[in-house]
Amino acid sequence: MPKSFFFGYGSLVNTKTHLYKRATQACAKGWRREWRWVPGRELAFLTAIPDSSSEIEGLIAEVPNQDWAALDEREEFYERLNANECTDHAVNEPLDIAIYAIPPANSTIASDDHPVILSYLDVVLQGYLEVYGVEGALKFFESTTGWHAPVINDRAAPLYPRSQKLSAEETDWVDEQLASRRIKIINAG
Repeated sequence: MPKSFFFGYGSLVNTKTHLYKRATQACAKGWRREWRWVPGRELAFLTAIPDSSSEIEGLIAEVPNQDWAALDEREEFYERLNANECTDHAVNEPLDIAIYAIPPANSTIASDDHPVILSYLDVVLQGYLEVYGVEGALKFFESTTGWHAPVINDRAAPLYPRSQKLSAEETDWVDEQLASRRIKIINAG
């Protein structure tokens, strides 16, 4: 019987934010990331959007106790979709892989009224820098849409519940990438 795994493409790439076993590099073909907003949440967050011309790097990880309930609860605004056919990985055993995506009918693209928070983006980019290096973190920017939305600088008082402290080098790198892409930064408060 195949083991249950999920494909993480945002904060789940940062292994400091979870205790999921057997986190392994993977790539989901036919997907891109997008900053989206859903009713019930004020801020934008990442989702996967079908896109035959794109692919996203991330991690696959084993579902705790092969029980989807806790993971479904963590990903409450997302729909769990089959990702067996689109996911490349190096695990050499049968897997049943899912990807979480917000149904497009239930969300809209990030905007001035529903911005991205920097504490969340920091976590995601720290994970990509650690797992995939600078090249992988740059690919994250390229395979993600919705960058027209502003980013709220909440580093002094992080709004993201699984926020992480970045090193000075990581902070400088993130800030340089945001500036080079002319992404609008708004101070929290």
